[in-house]
Amino acid sequence: MEKRPKKRSGGRSGNSRRGELSSIQQTAWRVPINCDKPTEPIPQEGVEAIHNAAMRILEEIGIEFINEEAKSYLKKAGCNVSTSSDTVKMDRHWVMEMISKAQTEFTITPRNPEKKINVGGKNIVFVNVSSPPNVMDLDRGRRVGDFESFRDLIKFTQYFNCIHLAGGYPVEPVDIHASVRHLKCLYEKLTLTDKVCHAYSLGPERVEDALEMARIASGLSNQDFFSKPRIYTNINSSSPLKHDWPMLDGAMRFARKGQPVFVTPFTLAGAMAPVTMSGAVVQSIAEGLAAISLLQFINPGTPCVFGTFTSNVDMKTGAPAFGTPEYVRATQITGQMARYYKLPLRASNACAANAPDGQAMWESLNSLWSAINSGVNVVYHSAGWLEGGLIASYEKFVMDCEVLQQFQRYLEPEITDYSEDSLAVDAIRQVGPTGHFFGAEHTQKRYTNAFYSPFLSDWSNFEAWEEAGAVWTQDRANKIWKNILDNFEAPPIDETINEQLKDFVSKRISEGGAPTDF
Repeated sequence: MEKRPKKRSGGRSGNSRRGELSSIQQTAWRVPINCDKPTEPIPQEGVEAIHNAAMRILEEIGIEFINEEAKSYLKKAGCNVSTSSDTVKMDRHWVMEMISKAQTEFTITPRNPEKKINVGGKNIVFVNVSSPPNVMDLDRGRRVGDFESFRDLIKFTQYFNCIHLAGGYPVEPVDIHASVRHLKCLYEKLTLTDKVCHAYSLGPERVEDALEMARIASGLSNQDFFSKPRIYTNINSSSPLKHDWPMLDGAMRFARKGQPVFVTPFTLAGAMAPVTMSGAVVQSIAEGLAAISLLQFINPGTPCVFGTFTSNVDMKTGAPAFGTPEYVRATQITGQMARYYKLPLRASNACAANAPDGQAMWESLNSLWSAINSGVNVVYHSAGWLEGGLIASYEKFVMDCEVLQQFQRYLEPEITDYSEDSLAVDAIRQVGPTGHFFGAEHTQKRYTNAFYSPFLSDWSNFEAWEEAGAVWTQDRANKIWKNILDNFEAPPIDETINEQLKDFVSKRISEGGAPTDF
């Protein structure tokens, strides 16, 4: 494939459409509002049963906190901290008191205030694929992640208006040493995008560097920057029943600065959680509430999101499965529990497919529908995920964005508008039983924006499709991502701020970055 020029600066943000890109019909930037009633598969007594079971885990079994500072906080809070292990037991009344301090809704403001997002309530925001070790496209196949691919996927993240957050690395660039990877990657995220960014909770150096770089990019003082949420982190429990040192360290640093923390237990039924889905959800609830309680004790009101990642494994092979019926129900039940605790909810667009094919899309649709009808607020891995999170796919990124745009359209209130004008009785009277609506004045006033217009789907008949080359969906997606990269323009950034960022990165690299054991 022809090498593409590396662009740093530009005028308008990277969603401009020129040349061949004029055919891509993007939806405008907006945060969708979900006005549908959430699906609730279990009755209230089921919610109470899951809650009580989770509380029993916290009170009788406990959660391991492999972090001395975290344990000291919890001991100060009056929790039962073991003297011979890392196990902490929590009183249910204390847990509920802490959870009640968390915000039900909050706003995160990136360096471009126009790209701020609201988390919680009926808002839904979509996040790019995050953290796969491998990358794939139709030209080069599956390969280990590298910096060039990382930058490409960040450009997609900026380009598509239906992606609201730049989450974790869209692919891990293993060609950059881990000690300085966070510095080089976050610089690219902060300059190639102007959207809300994520920082990994992987030790104090990475977290403190990320907070300072995000502050520099904002052009604000310390006081102004930390006066509201600006950047977020996500932590996962080490299921079963464990929170490890680096993620706790990062989460606590974020909490002390008032920055949002997403807490997402990774519970696969049959492997690191009970084989029954209700049992897996119970464990997930206990793990998540334990960490959120700690963060609320440290800084009451810390913005927190409860994340669900409860699915199942293939009991024949042990491989993770996603987009399954069990995954759908577990997500819906967790949505019920998040509302019970009055916490914003995170879910994922997950699939187990190894290629951007039919399986990938039906599993992703199952995952997305389960998120939407669970009352989700944040959808992780919304675009580009394959192989259970082991692959970031260029083509799948584009294909997913087509689906996300369709969901955004589905949620627009004008589709369900029942005003006199939308009921169209006068238009029906005008056309009558022998006419048609193509030429009706009612149609002519609305036809340009009446329906969703795809950028990837091909609605031509078979003969026309065949005459045009019989191009399959993934091949059309392949052409689109190449056009995006060829025409990409980075969002503007003040040159003084850019130089400050560069200087900080250079200084920290010269100091060795974050310590590693290799």
